Amino acid sequence: MKIVVLDAYTTNPGDLSWDFLNRYADEVAIYERTQPDDVITRSKGAQILIVNKTVLGKDEIAALSPELKYIGLQSTGYNVIDLNAAKEYGITVCNIPSYSTNAVAQQVFAFILHFTNMVSLHSESVHNGDWCSCPDFCYWLSPLSELYGKTIGIIGFGSIGKRVADIAQSFGMNILVHSRSKKDLSDYKNARNAELSELLQNSDFVTCHCPLTDETEGLINHGTISKMKKTAILINTSRGPVVDEQALADALNDGKIAGAALDVLRIEPASRENPLLSAKNCMITPHIAWAAKETRARLLLILEENIRCYLNGTPQNTVG
Repeated sequence: MKIVVLDAYTTNPGDLSWDFLNRYADEVAIYERTQPDDVITRSKGAQILIVNKTVLGKDEIAALSPELKYIGLQSTGYNVIDLNAAKEYGITVCNIPSYSTNAVAQQVFAFILHFTNMVSLHSESVHNGDWCSCPDFCYWLSPLSELYGKTIGIIGFGSIGKRVADIAQSFGMNILVHSRSKKDLSDYKNARNAELSELLQNSDFVTCHCPLTDETEGLINHGTISKMKKTAILINTSRGPVVDEQALADALNDGKIAGAALDVLRIEPASRENPLLSAKNCMITPHIAWAAKETRARLLLILEENIRCYLNGTPQNTVG
């Protein structure tokens, strides 16, 4: 049995271990990163192939058959795999669902608290000596606000959306939920289902947690942004293409909404031409919401369990 990991670095830059793979294979090859031209060469002869963002299209899958039997994703999303080709060649594909729920919800509120508390702005001011020369015991450089009583609009209500709602409730926020189907919100004191237009019009914070589909691509666009409050903040930790980046940049620069925070972009790594890089009041992090050490360790545990179940003839978390 041969196992090959094509893009190991982002999941495990050295603070975790791949040793568990040795329990399932006589030969294990681990590559930190793999360029498209090297995919077939490095993967040849592998029965199990582990990938994160490395693309496995029809040509790669055909070239690696019949040896390749299993593709293990280090992610929830599986758009990098040609699932039709995998099915044609009898290859099982498994993903890692719900491993990053807590970490992504935490990132959402890190973004929200950035805008409400302005901690970094005031800390920098103090370190620059402004407090030392202040005639009063305190000062603030921008308006500060409480989350209590504010409204958060959650687009998509899977595991992450629900965790965001849990945290929002602990802050005493009102919660509007928009999803493909009406959700049971009886566990929440101040939550209700809403049409997208109503959510956008009434939310102080709009946070996206929907999957990327034909219906959700470009969901946040000139038209939908125009329905938001001028004081609203948009947050996206779902998939980059959910947001029309030029439309968002235009809205920020024209003051149509107050700010935005994104952990994902349409093209990653970021393109230097991305209009959001120079947009006003736009916070961008490099797709790190999932990257807490505990989260990545959980990912590897599920990855191992996926492999073990597959080899035992009871595959779990299959996609396609």
